[in-house]
Amino acid sequence: MQNNKSSIDITVPIWLLTNLLFAVGLCVFDFKSQDFYFIFIIPISFIISCIASFPIFLVLSVAVAIIEKLNTTSKHKINYLILTCFLCTLIYGLLFAGIDTSNIYENYQTIISATLALFTPSLVAIALLHKKTNTYFSTTKNDNFMEHNQFHDEEDFVTPSKNDTVGNRNAATANSQSNNLSSSKTLIKGLITAGLILVMLIPTAFVTQLVKEREKRQDDVVDEVTNGWSNPQMLSGPYIFIPYQVTEKDSNQKDILVTKQLFLLPENLSVDGTIAPEIRLRSIYKVLLYRSDINTSGNFKINLPKDIDINSLRLNEAKICYGISDFKGIEEKLSINFNGVKYDLVPGLPTNQLETVTLKQTNTDDDNKSGTSTKQVSAIGLSANIALTKEDFAKPLNFDMQLKIKGSEQLHFVPLSANSRFNIKSSWTDPKFDGNSLPSSREINKDGFQAKWSFNSANLPFGTVLKDFSFSKQDIAFGISMIQPTDQYAKTMRSVKYAILFIGLTFTLFFIIELMQHKPMHPIQYALIGMALVIFFTLLLSISEFISFDYAYLIASFATISLISLYAKGHFKSYKSASIFGSLLTCLYTFIYILIQLEDAALLVGSVGLFIILALIMFGSRKINWYGDNAIA
Repeated sequence: MQNNKSSIDITVPIWLLTNLLFAVGLCVFDFKSQDFYFIFIIPISFIISCIASFPIFLVLSVAVAIIEKLNTTSKHKINYLILTCFLCTLIYGLLFAGIDTSNIYENYQTIISATLALFTPSLVAIALLHKKTNTYFSTTKNDNFMEHNQFHDEEDFVTPSKNDTVGNRNAATANSQSNNLSSSKTLIKGLITAGLILVMLIPTAFVTQLVKEREKRQDDVVDEVTNGWSNPQMLSGPYIFIPYQVTEKDSNQKDILVTKQLFLLPENLSVDGTIAPEIRLRSIYKVLLYRSDINTSGNFKINLPKDIDINSLRLNEAKICYGISDFKGIEEKLSINFNGVKYDLVPGLPTNQLETVTLKQTNTDDDNKSGTSTKQVSAIGLSANIALTKEDFAKPLNFDMQLKIKGSEQLHFVPLSANSRFNIKSSWTDPKFDGNSLPSSREINKDGFQAKWSFNSANLPFGTVLKDFSFSKQDIAFGISMIQPTDQYAKTMRSVKYAILFIGLTFTLFFIIELMQHKPMHPIQYALIGMALVIFFTLLLSISEFISFDYAYLIASFATISLISLYAKGHFKSYKSASIFGSLLTCLYTFIYILIQLEDAALLVGSVGLFIILALIMFGSRKINWYGDNAIA
């Protein structure tokens, strides 16, 4: 019986009924307390749902037409239709989860919830339209054909001499029917394999969440240690603070005295420092800390602007100040020799104009952690009252101080001087020079690094006499970030991002080999192989917490390749097939490892590598007869 209906006749009712059920369910769930407005929300939700799901309608239209032509029972065709609906809703669930990446765990709750919310109405719609769908997928013609062949087969058996021509014709027709059925099975198996590749990406998302949890645990441990030790440090100064008075008019045009602030910066500043890194172990994590010894010297040459009278200065309230971001880092009593007199600095600044600054923390590796994170610290500091007279303004005022300070990860400076020179050295071999200025010269070797910066009045946005700080310290800060060269979480996260390559290429390889050797694998076997590929990432994560990432990758990949190769040997009953499979997997894991190590050239190498892999797959599958003949062409 010829089916005169088109795929649209089935797709439209299923699509519309699914959207209607989804709209009703959505309104019941979200607006169950608004009884009166319920009937007005359903049509709006239905229209929006139809617009959003229109791509699914197009996919179903094509899929229904393909399924209708398959040489199988109507029951199997309906199952294929249900599988198509599930894959479509799964893709929408993945898209919904990709809208908000703030919490990966909630995203995968979104995947499950969205998939079930969309798939359930489609399943109910197919059930309600079961009679119509079953009629459309009717196999009466195929059944009659099979019965007709059976009748002629029996007749041929009884009287073969009279029906040779008819029997041969029926045999040829049956063989063609068998080939078509085999071709259909190959197509369905390919679709199922593609669907399994998408499904196996879901467990990798939980691995991503696990990596983030372990990374957060490491960050918590680092914060715990650094909070007890000292945070990243930013140093600025020294500079002199002097209040002064001027006469101004008030709102009634009366003269009043107003107190203002004056900041005097050094004419010359020289800073020499050494940084001694320390690695502290806490549980299985390493925390990078440092101690530093900073020697600062220079002089002030005070030249007041013409609009400030020296007699208006309140010299008895003059203070010398030094900015530091974390008091906990001061290891010894801090004193400064100023104008031949030693002054002890005490916590506190005379003004709050030194705004809160933001320390940029540079991440070390890849796509997941590339860029910088920020951490705000208060612009606190130390100061001391100094003896300053009018006569001191006519001569250089020399100073020097020594600061022993400890911190974590970063040491930054603010060049508050007309002319300044900074010379920093350390035994740490992996520095990152960041901030507003890079070193004018630097040297990095196996013994550590040495870097020098120099500034002058021509390349700084201020002079030596300031009435206020009209610039941001962060804009001119510079310094060193001592990064740890290995970050196993960043590299593991980067590995997980290549999960589609691990799973997709492995499944493709199995699919081609089973077609060439005529030993089909069950979808459950594909799922087991997929789980082995997913467990590779958990092995990589757990092992890399104890040894270097390179060795962890070697161990995890060797275990995974061995397991899958032995499983392939057990299925195909051939050491040769298992060896070929293991060799190809080894090449794949080596290729992914190279991509993980690369940064700037990862896209180029990845694109070329994938092109070569695709070419090899096309070359290896050229002898497969995709139309299902029993022999390889």
